[in-house]
Amino acid sequence: MFCFSMKQGTALAIAIALMESPASAAKVEEGYLKAEEGVYLFYQKIGAGKNVIIFPLRQFLFEPFQKLARNDRTLIFYDVRNRGRSTAVPDSDRISIQRDVEDVETVRARFGVHRFSLVGFSYAGLMVAMYAMEHPDRIERLVQLGPVPLKFGTPYPKEFMADDLDRVPDPAELAKLSELRKQGVSESEPKQYCEREWAVERFRLVGNPAFVDRLGAGPCQMPNEWHANLSRHFRYHFASVQQLAIDAEKVRALTQPVLTIHGTKDRNAPYGSGRESASRLPRGRLVTVEGAAHCPWAEAPDVILSAIDEFLNGKWPANARKIDSAQADR
Repeated sequence: MFCFSMKQGTALAIAIALMESPASAAKVEEGYLKAEEGVYLFYQKIGAGKNVIIFPLRQFLFEPFQKLARNDRTLIFYDVRNRGRSTAVPDSDRISIQRDVEDVETVRARFGVHRFSLVGFSYAGLMVAMYAMEHPDRIERLVQLGPVPLKFGTPYPKEFMADDLDRVPDPAELAKLSELRKQGVSESEPKQYCEREWAVERFRLVGNPAFVDRLGAGPCQMPNEWHANLSRHFRYHFASVQQLAIDAEKVRALTQPVLTIHGTKDRNAPYGSGRESASRLPRGRLVTVEGAAHCPWAEAPDVILSAIDEFLNGKWPANARKIDSAQADR
């Protein structure tokens, strides 16, 4: 069951309208743009409307969120550096969350956009907030989907964390993957190993295993997402996240509307981090998706799409709540 106060009929009507929108069938422009010498970002663009929304981590967000296309919107999805279909970055010094922030500005400039909205998922939920703190004049609105904590390692009450981290994914299947890595299979057969790993790890991303097939075929067509390459990326990228010390004054100075959407069973970024974000941002509000995990759009697509659509149209969704404290009762 999902926790939302919007009338189900209204949410469903909006979701149907999204799916039937003429703009949602618009032609997709795609290509590469240069971030810096030797670093090119793959992008997909829909529409040419005046309201621009930019989505980092395209490989996860393009399929579910292209339905937000409208005649008055331009949607720009792109793969962050060294991820998805963007070019591999062999220089580890050029892999960090700070470089990702710089790349948002590159994407904005490449498309000649003055002000726009940003949608960030997972660690990009934190990254888009960092961009907004540096470029407040550029941002209309922010959406965070399952954002990681503002400070790495922040503890949260047990009720604001998933209670099945020791059971999902299946420990026996994880042990088999570990054995395959010891045997060198992840390097000798990287695509096949990726497919095996996705079959196991995808259960981490949904609260209800019945929805796991909604996540799609997975990322294994993209070499950047193969185990050895992704592990290397996270080793350097997460090190930069762990070292962050975001000034509390900068957080309080972020006055643009921020909609945070978080599942209560998120195993990748605890639900508590979404609550914290919504409580600390002056104009932050939270949509709670009860029982959902890191990819709530796979479990409650009508709720998620309608909430974001309404927010981008300048309104707070009816199911968006102001959180007075990250520790407050739900």
